[in-house]
Amino acid sequence: MTDLRTVLGEAVGAAFAAEGVDPALARVTPSDRPDLADFQSNGALAAAKALKANPRELAGRVAERLQGDARLSSVEVAGPGFINLKVADATLAARAAEVANDVDHSGAALVADPRKVVIDFAGPNVAKPMHVGHLRSSIIGESLKRLYRFRGDTVWGDAHFGDWGFQMGLLIVAVGDEGTAAAFLAEGEGPFPTASPVTLEDLERLYPAAAAEAKSDPAFRDRARRATAELQGGRPGYRALWAHFVAVSRTALEREFGALGVTFDLWNGESDADPLLPEMIAHLERDGLLVEDDGARVVHVAKPGEMRKRKLADGSMIEAPSPPPLLVISSEGSAMYGTTDLATILDRRKTIDPDLILYVVDERQAEHFEQVFRAAYLAGYAAEGSLDHLGFGTMNGPDGKPFKTRAGGVLKLHDLITMATDKARERLHEAKLGDDLPGAEFEDTARKVAVAALKFADLSNSRTTSYVFDLDRFMSFEGKTGPYLLYQAVRIKSLMRKAAEQGLTPGTIVIGEPAERDLVMTLDAFSQAVAEAYDKRMPHVVAEHAFRLAQGFSKFYAACPVLIAPDAATKTSRLALSKAALDQLETALSLLGIDTPERM
Repeated sequence: MTDLRTVLGEAVGAAFAAEGVDPALARVTPSDRPDLADFQSNGALAAAKALKANPRELAGRVAERLQGDARLSSVEVAGPGFINLKVADATLAARAAEVANDVDHSGAALVADPRKVVIDFAGPNVAKPMHVGHLRSSIIGESLKRLYRFRGDTVWGDAHFGDWGFQMGLLIVAVGDEGTAAAFLAEGEGPFPTASPVTLEDLERLYPAAAAEAKSDPAFRDRARRATAELQGGRPGYRALWAHFVAVSRTALEREFGALGVTFDLWNGESDADPLLPEMIAHLERDGLLVEDDGARVVHVAKPGEMRKRKLADGSMIEAPSPPPLLVISSEGSAMYGTTDLATILDRRKTIDPDLILYVVDERQAEHFEQVFRAAYLAGYAAEGSLDHLGFGTMNGPDGKPFKTRAGGVLKLHDLITMATDKARERLHEAKLGDDLPGAEFEDTARKVAVAALKFADLSNSRTTSYVFDLDRFMSFEGKTGPYLLYQAVRIKSLMRKAAEQGLTPGTIVIGEPAERDLVMTLDAFSQAVAEAYDKRMPHVVAEHAFRLAQGFSKFYAACPVLIAPDAATKTSRLALSKAALDQLETALSLLGIDTPERM
């Protein structure tokens, strides 16, 4: 299914080619003056310059070739050589019918060559509750997963679970000191208790205390390091205790992710990459990539002569290879964070062999991923350009700094969702929305409004920018907000129910009024919006379209009465347009990870 901009671009390109001009110059875009035209092409200006011709005369010849195109009601040349295109009503009606009948994609085109894509996002950790710092990665990653799958790719969303390393040793020692896991600390093969000796609350209490003690007590730190080494060496009791840590944490994390509508196809942790480390290190040694460096072992990833200024701890600046080498084995013999990331790429190549891996991680990790990606390319674990770090800005408080609680602490994600749901209930009651709903349905609606507010506030911003958290503004039913979009969707659903009560069903679409034309033009633009969001890996483009569509329907509804239209044909035509708008709005919102309620 092809949108009008693409179809007309091909027609204008053919007209340019007939005039001996490169058809690539015939780019068609939405008109800067929608009161004069629907689309425009400014290519005659650049083409005329290359041909040393008069741009208006060239535009006139191109326009003449387009005059007989039945899809256009007018083709006019304006200014120094702009070609203005107005689409015929019948063409708009046909395109609207295509969108309305496209149940699965609402008029959006699929990719020509589907790929296998892994999206690495969220990055939760064992024993650590989710907090607002996880929000952006979770929301953006989920939207990209849905977007890539929507366009036809085979997609795996991977939580990349932080379940390995020194933090596990800290927990083993801390639990042992509390005396609640004696059976797991015994030597031997077991069997070990199947019931977990700890709850999530225990882990959340023990981990920060153990981390603090490790900083102040060298003996405790050494015990934790030994426990980490024994765990990674395969000690049965420690492995069994670690499995309980993972299971308890994952159950809680899935509940919190579920509240946000975020799901994963894979929960592969850092532990899954651990078995590949010996093979990977041997390969890096064999290829001469792993070299000694001041007692450690590194992979040099900077190209010869590639230098950048770097600031030292004392504030002085030096010229150094950049990016710095990837530290693979520390001087103490430990595998590092980048080591497991590199092994994870190798693991994904062996198990999935993806065409593309996207990492939705804070922009502040950019240098780390540049090191890992370059090492992966050097080692042959990934094709050049198949790894992409999609950095993002921060969610800030009114002071412009990363959002904190009033007490200065990090807000747990569960508490944020609870706070948003409380505010949603309050706003619904203030607006007298949902007062007649049964209790359970009202609570479901409040939850959907809360999630829509949080997600749209995030996704309506460009991924790379930071934004200020303002729950009062996010929760408004007016303006560019998630609740406003839900209200518009519910409004159309109400219209459809009333029509059904009158025995009306959507009929053949006929276009005549300006507001009908505008709505169809917006519906048609969805395909381009989805393609742009996909190509740029920027979900905010879909969010922008959803908002424009909601506004476009509101204007259409005000100018073109549906249930009180003058005749049955007009009623059913406008009802079909309303249904197409609802379907596309819900599709766009679904790509953002937002569900719509039935009523308010």
